[in-house]
Amino acid sequence: MLNKILRFVITLLAAIGGFVMSSRLVPLLSDFLGEALLRNTVADIAVTTIVAFLVGGFVFGVIGYLLAPFIIRYLWTVIDWVETRLNKMPVYDVLAGSIGMAIGLILSNLLGSAFLHIPYVGSYVPGILSIILGYLGINIAIRKRGEFVGMLEALPWIGREKEGRDKEKSREKGPAAPEYQYKILDTSVIIDGRIADICQSGFIEGTLLIPGFVLEELQHIADSSDLLKRNRGRRGLDILNRIQKELGMYVQISNRDFEDISEVDSKLVKLAQVLQGKIVTNDYNLNKVAEIQGVPVLNINELSNAVKPVVLPGEEMVVHVVKDGKEFGQGVAYLDDGTMIVVDGGKKHMGETIGVMVTSVLQTAAGRMIFAKPKLIERGA
Repeated sequence: MLNKILRFVITLLAAIGGFVMSSRLVPLLSDFLGEALLRNTVADIAVTTIVAFLVGGFVFGVIGYLLAPFIIRYLWTVIDWVETRLNKMPVYDVLAGSIGMAIGLILSNLLGSAFLHIPYVGSYVPGILSIILGYLGINIAIRKRGEFVGMLEALPWIGREKEGRDKEKSREKGPAAPEYQYKILDTSVIIDGRIADICQSGFIEGTLLIPGFVLEELQHIADSSDLLKRNRGRRGLDILNRIQKELGMYVQISNRDFEDISEVDSKLVKLAQVLQGKIVTNDYNLNKVAEIQGVPVLNINELSNAVKPVVLPGEEMVVHVVKDGKEFGQGVAYLDDGTMIVVDGGKKHMGETIGVMVTSVLQTAAGRMIFAKPKLIERGA
């Protein structure tokens, strides 16, 4: 429906433009036909009207009607491009750019009026000045938005209001939120607890955002009748309390919810898309779903694997074989960081501490696996 209305408007504007253009060409046509036509006033008016309406209104109207679909398609492309750019810009930039453009257009109107009396080019100068000064106003206002905000805060009524807000914030507990990207925590990473140690080390900065639906899920786990689940839920609440009070991190609770989405993981992904934040998790499935939808993820397990010591084939180490492996004759040992070592022929050394030599290293989504064989077998070979 909107496309039909736009096509009608474009056709009408083209017809009006053709009428105006033909009306200006009629005097030239009358001079060409001679003074005989000019003596007859009625004939002159009739010729002017016929030429203006037929040539201008009809021909240009048909041209506008045929070109309207291409113009409308290009118009929607420009609108989508502008909308995409505006959605990516912070609201302060949009507000500053709008004010800057308004100031530029006002200046162009004031300066353009001085050129109106210049023959031939005077009527075009205001339009050119509007484009140039409007564009300059947008760019300068966005680049100088910090100074612009400071100038506004210097006004008495705005300054008093800001001072009152600052006093109110100073009475609140916890440090002020720094201007960084949101780090959105899911339930699993809160219960896991390692996020507190990472925050203490200083590798996580910015605002830790706890969605309300995640907090509700954590509370349900803490109120569970199952002892293990109840302990896990209470551990998660203690971790949040430690992060906020002991570690000095800024923890913000978001009450935004998505009623049309039932799954908590889907809500997390949607919230990260809306806030342009990052999800902090150790859930493998949530990690993959978020990556498919273009949401950045900070996976605690990937971080843990990344900071483990690098082991190369041929290196020697001392391990304690604790159980047999899946394959015949294999034994299994573990490093202090939990890395599993599969010892070929280590079943007969179960319960013993032996020296082994690394043969290969396998990196999987679940972690790192090291394959080795006893050094005694190496010497016997």
